[in-house]
Amino acid sequence: MKVMIRKVPDGHTIYVAKKDLEEKIVEAEKPGLWGGWIKVANGWTLSLPDLPEDTRLPLTVEAKKLGGE
Repeated sequence: MKVMIRKVPDGHTIYVAKKDLEEKIVEAEKPGLWGGWIKVANGWTLSLPDLPEDTRLPLTVEAKKLGGE
């Protein structure tokens, strides 16, 4: 699924346009977000693509849903 990731003052959020859903990222496998899984406030776990840690945000990427609701 396509998700937009953006930086906010207290962390990062994702936005899924097809579901009109914006949620806070509450946990990440890697400190730089990229190339591992993230957990979102609604319970989803998503896998993000490998990108450099200094990738500029906001950015739309293809994420794979691993679990959650």
